[in-house]
Amino acid sequence: MEPRNKTHASEFTLLGLSEEEGLQPLLFGIFLFMYLVSFIGNLLIILAIITDSHLHTPMYFFLSNLSFADICFTTTTVPKMLLNIKTQSKVITYEGCLSQMYFYMVFGQLDNFLLTVMAYDRFVAICHPLHYTVIMNSKFCGLLILVSWLLSILDSLLHDLLILRLSFCTELVIPHFFCELNQIIQLACSNTFLNELVLYFANGLLGVIPLIGIILSYCKIVSSILRMSTAEGKYKAFSTCGSHLSVVLLFYGTFLGVYLSSAATQNSRESAIASVMYTVITPMLNPFIYSLRNKDMKQALKKLSSLEKFSP
Repeated sequence: MEPRNKTHASEFTLLGLSEEEGLQPLLFGIFLFMYLVSFIGNLLIILAIITDSHLHTPMYFFLSNLSFADICFTTTTVPKMLLNIKTQSKVITYEGCLSQMYFYMVFGQLDNFLLTVMAYDRFVAICHPLHYTVIMNSKFCGLLILVSWLLSILDSLLHDLLILRLSFCTELVIPHFFCELNQIIQLACSNTFLNELVLYFANGLLGVIPLIGIILSYCKIVSSILRMSTAEGKYKAFSTCGSHLSVVLLFYGTFLGVYLSSAATQNSRESAIASVMYTVITPMLNPFIYSLRNKDMKQALKKLSSLEKFSP
């Protein structure tokens, strides 16, 4: 087998979810609808939390950050996909691909860390309610957000810098709708051992540890709820973490499902279609989960709608 020619990449080709021309208008309409729902839904959550003083608590502070991360997460991939469909172009520049990959990883990791922070917040609220305001003070909450941002940025920056050292083959075709790190590494003609080592190590460290933290937090939460004497107390305690638990199951369930299935099938196109679950659908559903299962959020959204109705 002859080695493929090496080149300094100037642009990549994104194949998208389907190459059938007849499906392109349908895909454009579906993804535009999902993006707008996700953007508007998460924006309403942020505005409701800002405008309602009753929601100025650590739990909703973290939720507003999660909504912001979800907006940015979908914005890094979907608009470029819609533009490519509209212009009938599949090209993305080398710089654009690195930028998209960087911000995709930043906000994906930020989602991961924020869900972990929110699990810890629910753990303190239910297991140590008398010390909640002391432990989850504004400075500590701000520190948790700052650390989440810094870890996300540093991890993404490391992967991007390692990509810069690679030389690429002439066949720069990505069977995906965005520049996914693993797909980029597979296109390289130079040695990718260091990239793969850092990728697996970082995913293990920054993916597994937060997930273990969430599982341990909920083990403690469930144990505390079961020890409560009244059914009303159990229901109230569970209702405060039900929305977060639903989002955690949705995020990690779809994410792990995509990567386990892709590892089993080794089909890049099927992996691209499955990744729509955690890149688009999960951020779109999060606002509905938090608003439909939360009385305080429902009231805040009603107040926000009344303010918009009577504003000049």
